[in-house]
Amino acid sequence: MSGSAPLALRYYAGGAVVAVMALNLLVRALFKLGGVSATLLVATLVALGVSLIFARREKRLPTLAERWRLVGLYGLILGLLYLGLFGLMLLKDEPGHMGQLLFVLHALSYPTLLALCFTPKLIRHWLP
Repeated sequence: MSGSAPLALRYYAGGAVVAVMALNLLVRALFKLGGVSATLLVATLVALGVSLIFARREKRLPTLAERWRLVGLYGLILGLLYLGLFGLMLLKDEPGHMGQLLFVLHALSYPTLLALCFTPKLIRHWLP
């Protein structure tokens, strides 16, 4: 390995969550894009970014255990944030069943797209 030590997966997950929040603000406020299209755009950009940064920094493919841990930790952190947001929604006005389903689908799109993008097949293209 080179002079830099491998970065712990929690830093990748934390950085990805910060990127999700920042990109969501940017896409929704500045570009006036909303709904499912904004969620899918942000989730895809963050997933591709995490994959690219991992490939460039680690200079290797992730192991299966690393892939599971990163996606799980990322999903857990975002899930807790979404749970808090859902609680605020319930305090304001109870969303209907369709609103709840849409909310869950928005929340699940982030770890799902990371799982699809954080694969050896994709990362192999970015290795130096």
